[in-house]
Amino acid sequence: MTTPVNVAQENAWNGEEGRRWTEHHRHLDRMAEPANEHLFAGAGIAESDHVLDIGCGTGQTTRIAARHARRGQVVGIDLSAPMLELAGRIAAEESLVNITFERGDAQVHPFPSGRFDVAISRAGVMFFDDPVAAFANIRRSLRQQGRLAFLCHRHGGDQMARVFATLTTHLPSLDLTGHRHGGADFTDAGQIRQVLDHAGFTGIATRPVEYLTVLGNDAMAAAGFLLDVQLAGFVSDAEVTTLTRAREALASALRPFERDAAVRLPASAWLVTARSG
Repeated sequence: MTTPVNVAQENAWNGEEGRRWTEHHRHLDRMAEPANEHLFAGAGIAESDHVLDIGCGTGQTTRIAARHARRGQVVGIDLSAPMLELAGRIAAEESLVNITFERGDAQVHPFPSGRFDVAISRAGVMFFDDPVAAFANIRRSLRQQGRLAFLCHRHGGDQMARVFATLTTHLPSLDLTGHRHGGADFTDAGQIRQVLDHAGFTGIATRPVEYLTVLGNDAMAAAGFLLDVQLAGFVSDAEVTTLTRAREALASALRPFERDAAVRLPASAWLVTARSG
């Protein structure tokens, strides 16, 4: 593996954060699953395509891509050794023989030039230290007029804002934007287009999409999952009593979204598509 330049990401995803996401991959996949329809509609994968899945994690999107590209090949790349180990095991259990997983930093990984027809990512491209260099490297891996399609987080609507405002009431130092922050604000469509343009992409389009993400079976379970798993890196220094109050307040804020044995919270993203030129 080429020495990674995104060192903070390397340390996080091969440390406690990677362990948490591996352990809770089923729940996290369930949360993200409604986004997949948007991603794969934008990617337009054909059955003979060669596909690169950037920041593939435990491989849910890689496996979906492999089923679309059943006569092609799919490569999933991620920094996290524990997540990739699980990804490979699940792919083998599902008899998906057209998948390869590689551990590497997509910003500097030596991809073969012009190898892929399409590159995809579900929230795995937002935290590069040098996003222009990273996307230029990804672009070189694509054939002429190859396709790029990815989802990245967008500022949520009023409902999402009100829910997370309950956390900052009890945890005023909480900064949900600064954790693992990279070299560009990918909630800003203008910055996304600028990064991709500087990296040599053409036909760049950003489209807002929304979907319902399932946080848990009930409000208290959803609040617990957010604080103990997904946002654990943000709140690790909080005092136990403060965290308990935040958990109860968050559960109360989530309760209006609880119906049919699930808490479904509106989520907002950008679907970004482009061509390699």
